[in-house]
Amino acid sequence: MNTSQGETERASQLVSPQAGLGVAILAVSTSAILVRWSQAPAVVQALYRVLFTTLLLAPAAVVRHTDTFRRLSSRDLAWLAVPGVLLAAHFTLWFESLDWTSVAASVTLVQAQPLFVAAGATVLLDERFSRIQAIGTAVALGGAVVMSVGDFIGGTAVGTRPLYGNTLALAAAIALAGYVLAGRSFRQRLPLLPYVTVVYGVCSVALLGTAVASGVALGGYPRSEWLLFLAMAVGPGILGHTLINWSLAHITSSVVSVTLLAEPIGSALLALVLLSEAPGPWTVVGGVVVLAGIYVTSR
Repeated sequence: MNTSQGETERASQLVSPQAGLGVAILAVSTSAILVRWSQAPAVVQALYRVLFTTLLLAPAAVVRHTDTFRRLSSRDLAWLAVPGVLLAAHFTLWFESLDWTSVAASVTLVQAQPLFVAAGATVLLDERFSRIQAIGTAVALGGAVVMSVGDFIGGTAVGTRPLYGNTLALAAAIALAGYVLAGRSFRQRLPLLPYVTVVYGVCSVALLGTAVASGVALGGYPRSEWLLFLAMAVGPGILGHTLINWSLAHITSSVVSVTLLAEPIGSALLALVLLSEAPGPWTVVGGVVVLAGIYVTSR
């Protein structure tokens, strides 16, 4: 047994993997709420969330995986820039979508990334796209149409520009799918911490460039904003995604992927309680259809 396996087993004896996954779902469900509470531009929020996450993870990554970093070639680093840039696009698009549409719609639509991963793997990696996956994808996309058009036509949409916000959320899902596909081969041969440290570092640089090009202020925000940036990094960034990856060592990926469908529900409930934001009826109906389609595709 290697060191990392021993540490994983000892951790599982102290913390139930199911409990850890539950904490992770709660943590990622807070992401949209934290974004809504912040008054900073979307790209600034994304920049400091990723930057603070990188700074918090980097020391452990360097100490525990020094040899792994030394083995990375310049070619490896160049290719790792691809998922980093795609992740930057995902965060920018999704954070921006939350300014225009409801939390329920945005979080549900961005969760559609497994559909685009399956489609992209079929086209780019020559993986088999089963009939069940095709049915699940069609169902989920139908639900997305219901969410985006139903409330808009019926006059019950939540948000200042819901159709635009929903489109941004879907674009964010596509960018996230590209991130997953681009990083797939590296994740098969790199431990998690070195991989995310490099990718998050590239993502931070890309977001910094976008912020500078946009002309937004990088500083001068009140203390409450910096606390929100830090909360985004610690909560959804570390407690959320780190615990999800840890739980995969103890719980099957199919169970984890299905459990992740609880995130839109958790976010919608938190938005109802903390933001007094109730989703429109067609958002609820379409959201259920989307989650059903994602469930079928993930299975």
